[in-house]
Amino acid sequence: MIRPIVLWGAEVLEKPSEPVSNITDAEIKLVQDMIETMYKAPGVGLAAPQVGVSKRIMVTDATGGEKKNHLLTILNPEIVAAEGEQFEEEGCLSIPGFSAVVARPKKIVLRGLDLNGKEIIFEGSDLLARAFSHEIDHLDGKFFLDHLSFIKRDIIKRRIRKLIRQGKWE
Repeated sequence: MIRPIVLWGAEVLEKPSEPVSNITDAEIKLVQDMIETMYKAPGVGLAAPQVGVSKRIMVTDATGGEKKNHLLTILNPEIVAAEGEQFEEEGCLSIPGFSAVVARPKKIVLRGLDLNGKEIIFEGSDLLARAFSHEIDHLDGKFFLDHLSFIKRDIIKRRIRKLIRQGKWE
């Protein structure tokens, strides 16, 4: 089932997500819905808070939805190592129509759980490292905007608030 994507300003996006303690049918269904929603959007990643659920769950596919063969599902992800730096234009499904150049690690090692509760470790570089970092930001209650200078962040937030006042933030 495709779920609506929650937009900037929603409380669920502004606080750290709760760790997954038990993997139940509800978590499995949530992951299936997140995957379907991510591909439909289309996006390269999606965190559970972006569909209104405060759980530490993320899905990514660094092919950008073109091939659908690099799908990763990670519960309770944490970055255990990061190195280098890359600067690329970045957007967000929860902030449609806005993007900015953001500094992210060039390479990331991520640890978490798969849907069977087994510990998994992924290493990603370039776009995958960017996606890992971006989705973990969501799980920590942050946005790519938080990595911008105060002035750039303020300009984008003012534009979003104007859209909200005009009833155009949907």
